[in-house]
Amino acid sequence: MSAAKKAPGKPATEMFDDIPVLQRKWRAALRPGERLPRYEDVMLGSLGRLADHIALLKGDGVLELSRSGRYVQKWLGDERWDIPVAELAPDCATALSEAAASALENGRPYQASAHCVRDGMVRTYDVLALPTASRWGATLVGAYVNERGAQYNLLDAIFSSTDDAVVSLATLRDAHGQPFDLQIVHHNRSAELLLNATSGSLLWRRIKESGTLLASSEVMAILFAAVSGGRSEQLEIEADGRHLRLSATAFADIVSLTISDVTALKRRDASFRLLFDNNPMPMWVFDAETKKFLGVNDAAVQHYGYSRATFLRMTLPEIWPQDEWDSHAEALERIGDAYHSSRNWRHLRADGSEIEVLTFGRRVTFDDRDGYLVAVVDITERRKAEARIAHMAHHDGLTDLPNREYFQDRLRQALVQAGGKRVGVLCIDLDLFKNVNDSFGHPVGDRLLKQVAARLATTIRGANLAARLGGDEFAVILAADVSPNEASACATLLIEMLSQPYKVDGLETVIGASIGIALSPGDGATSEELLRNADMALYRAKSDGGGVHRFFEREMDLQAQRRRDMEVDLRRAFANGEFELHYQPLVSIASDRISGFESLLRWRHPDKGMISPAEFIPVAEDIGLITQLGEWVLREACAEAVKWPVDVKVAVNLSPAQFRSRNLVQIVISALAQSGLSPKRLELEITESVFLAETDANLAILHQLRELGVGISMDDFGTGYSSLSYLRSFPFDKIKIDRSFVKDLAQRPDCGAIVRAISGLGRSLNITTTAEGVETEDQLDWLRAEGCNEVQGFLFSAARPAAEIAKLLADFGQRASRAA
Repeated sequence: MSAAKKAPGKPATEMFDDIPVLQRKWRAALRPGERLPRYEDVMLGSLGRLADHIALLKGDGVLELSRSGRYVQKWLGDERWDIPVAELAPDCATALSEAAASALENGRPYQASAHCVRDGMVRTYDVLALPTASRWGATLVGAYVNERGAQYNLLDAIFSSTDDAVVSLATLRDAHGQPFDLQIVHHNRSAELLLNATSGSLLWRRIKESGTLLASSEVMAILFAAVSGGRSEQLEIEADGRHLRLSATAFADIVSLTISDVTALKRRDASFRLLFDNNPMPMWVFDAETKKFLGVNDAAVQHYGYSRATFLRMTLPEIWPQDEWDSHAEALERIGDAYHSSRNWRHLRADGSEIEVLTFGRRVTFDDRDGYLVAVVDITERRKAEARIAHMAHHDGLTDLPNREYFQDRLRQALVQAGGKRVGVLCIDLDLFKNVNDSFGHPVGDRLLKQVAARLATTIRGANLAARLGGDEFAVILAADVSPNEASACATLLIEMLSQPYKVDGLETVIGASIGIALSPGDGATSEELLRNADMALYRAKSDGGGVHRFFEREMDLQAQRRRDMEVDLRRAFANGEFELHYQPLVSIASDRISGFESLLRWRHPDKGMISPAEFIPVAEDIGLITQLGEWVLREACAEAVKWPVDVKVAVNLSPAQFRSRNLVQIVISALAQSGLSPKRLELEITESVFLAETDANLAILHQLRELGVGISMDDFGTGYSSLSYLRSFPFDKIKIDRSFVKDLAQRPDCGAIVRAISGLGRSLNITTTAEGVETEDQLDWLRAEGCNEVQGFLFSAARPAAEIAKLLADFGQRASRAA
């Protein structure tokens, strides 16, 4: 998306509205006297990231997909080119075909909407078809596709629309493991109505404290029975003049409770024929002795697919699966005057398919014969939904591996079953995964995580378990009295397996893995201790360079304590004013004068002396202190710089966290106003990571800062994957050549070539180039010869306290005079 300046009078969001941009591009390419613009003028050129959202369609004869961007391929679920659109997923094919046909018929851009269901979520997409002419006579349509607005969960929508109350409950257990209460974790709108509860008052409430009929002893009894017995329990009660039927099904400690209001059914017993014939619920009457169907209603005929004549020639066992004949027959022998299902049953439909049902019946006289009236509730989809909910509660939504909660539960079970024998925990962290995520985006990262999970699931089997704890962190339980050698061998195998190349969206990607190992009982007797100590061992493996495994050692506890001490010291240091700014000069090569200073944060600990930023900055980022520190640095640097000569600038580094706070522009304005520093004397340095998350929002912030008159510089240029593309996204004032290229400038031709290319790029784009880490005269001569504008490094000065700035400026002034 291009990042043009905001037009006066237009909302800021229009800067990033793709569809109007494409429509304007189409109109601008339309030449006088021509019906359609040329394909080359519309679809080639500066589309930027919009190219990922474009599908190219050939519109002559059969509509074909000629090319597609990566976003479109994800939407289609298909990476193929040069195929008929009809071969694509039906929902996508319909949207593309209709939009293209309308665009071609009208001879102008046509915007349509597509509604697609993916993994239970209903997503709405904008489809803009741009008709174009090509020089070889064919008609081409460029179709732009992008998701619009909010999504909604289809499963939630189904549950919300049913009249039955659906309540999901989590069992609460006491210190002895016995259930003593349940907590409401999910419910639909019907639950509030049936339970006479105000909106939002039920969620997360304990049953005994809910003040609803669920707190009654008889309801609590069936809920506890379902949890203890692992089976379905039913109950029918009368409350406030209503008859309610409750069905509770337990999945481990999760209980799905369905409440149906059957008041109307009870009241219509007196008018049996009306109830039977017109009821939307499948119903029938069968002979109590012969089990022959005596009557079926329209709903049963439609639902089961048998004609009424066929139904009336059949007996009840003919709709039972053969493997349930005995259990059905036994249940029929036990029924009295009324019954409801003691379990879920399977029934056969005319097409051979099976459905899962609940049956409710009572003895009736039908045409002077003794029979049973049966009502059938098809719970096939409900059971699937309940099973899905139970599965989702214990599994990771992206990879379908067990999640952290399920992992910890299984680890506790393994420790109990081990009886003092060894249980192993392996904590796994993916090496270089962040590079993939930052460079290619989160969708690629997600697909890579799925492949990692598939490899783990294939390798870890039996009583062992692999889980995803979150992000790129995984864990494994080795439950079979594992020895240290066996744990080491398993970790070695996993590292080798996870380090093999992956193919994601046609890209071959290589990452690695680091593993920390803890073994019970020596490294911990509880699941929490084992997981914590395995995580410490993983930290050591990462510190040792990654791609290795390390066992937990007690020394790691001491290191963790030192880390916690640093966190406490950091918070105290900020409050006590222990931070200070040092300044490293930026020297203009042309004038041999100081053109500015880069402000660098330093921490002077009262007991430990100066602490390296490499040690405390990552900790400050982890504990959320970096935003406050960044604001302090900005204000302090502006206040100091206003004392310098008016042609000397100050550079301040910004962290991605400051962009996430969303008040960065106000902070900069405040710092400039409070100090009185001209905005033109302030340079803000950012790194590539600022562009890797929420690009549109961060670009908007950068444009607002540019409008203040502040200079924007990209630090460490050339070290990231997409540096050049960012120069297209935002017109930087300065790019800083990373010290890694400067270090070997005189010895390595490739470093010289890179510096030459970056300097040439800067001249072409009118962007200042600054080289970092200059330490020798040879390096300076090279940089001068390659046309670099500015340098900084130990050759001129290390970072100095503010008190030494005046002397540095004076020394450089004398040096420049001598040179002249």
